[in-house]
Amino acid sequence: MMEKINNTITKISPIDEQIIPEIQKRLDNLTKPIGSLGYLEEIVKKVCSITGKLSPKVVSKTVFVFAADHGVTQEGVSAYPKEVTSQMVYNFIHGGAGINVIARHVGADVIVVDIGVDKELNIQDEKFKLRKISFGTKNFVKGPAMSKQEAIKSINTGIELVEELLKEKIFHKDEICLIAVGDMGIGNTTSASAITQVVTGKPVEEVTGYGTGIDNKTYQTKIEVIKKAIECNKPNITDGIDILYKLGGYEIGGIAGVILACAANRIPVVIDGFVSAAGALIAATLSCKCIPYMFAGHLSEEPGHKVQLEFLGIKPILNLNMRLGEGTGACLAMSIIEVSCKILNEMATFESAGVTKKM
Repeated sequence: MMEKINNTITKISPIDEQIIPEIQKRLDNLTKPIGSLGYLEEIVKKVCSITGKLSPKVVSKTVFVFAADHGVTQEGVSAYPKEVTSQMVYNFIHGGAGINVIARHVGADVIVVDIGVDKELNIQDEKFKLRKISFGTKNFVKGPAMSKQEAIKSINTGIELVEELLKEKIFHKDEICLIAVGDMGIGNTTSASAITQVVTGKPVEEVTGYGTGIDNKTYQTKIEVIKKAIECNKPNITDGIDILYKLGGYEIGGIAGVILACAANRIPVVIDGFVSAAGALIAATLSCKCIPYMFAGHLSEEPGHKVQLEFLGIKPILNLNMRLGEGTGACLAMSIIEVSCKILNEMATFESAGVTKKM
């Protein structure tokens, strides 16, 4: 079952940093003071080095929203019951969630993936993918969250979704696509905190937040549950599969798979908040070669997200005090990435505009 994952990792090549001086020269010749567009200029240079395109044009934006339930909700770690996961999937399909509003605004497609919702969903829609591995994970306080085979399958699912998407698209010359990852699953910040602690080595208290808005008593319970889960499962900190099956969620594995597949296909991938970044940690543990292909859409209010991004060495594009998940921050950031490409391609140079350069 590891064959697809290993083959995908083998396909990941270093980004093309040799292209950067040429892009920098073009940026410096645009009608603006040198460096005056700040991080936008860094973003487009990264897009060019990822894709190998000198004039990248974004023609497709897709957000994969992975939905799954978590057995650890039995421990009372969330402010919401697990039924909300399935209810929100229907909300996504009906176009009423935050991610739908933002995606419509930025012109992105939302693909909702049932990778582990604890309910049979009766949905017939082209934007819905039924890839259910199981009806939620097990309570990882009492043992592994899933089997090793299920963990591998969840990553494979993410890889397959990217491969399927690419088969549907035809790109010409400098045309590129952007892919973002989001999540939905009651209890998943508990899983993300456990993964983050194990991978980064930071204290549980430092990487655990209030999730959906729990009270202080529930927060203390959440911290103790995470510590107990790590002690019970004793994950191998250097083995992403081991960490995922013992402490993860199916949606986290799916996100990791998308990231690996994007890197293998030279596609910029935009991670969302805390749970998405837990998937990024799993992907990076499997192959650090995928890290340069990631953009951090935003900095979440969840305290562990900053720890994750610092560990990965990725600077967030936005900081809007968001903590919704669903891919909302990543989707917003895709519009920033797209406009950075338009600046490179559409801004006049000093020569073409007849503007005198700096003395």
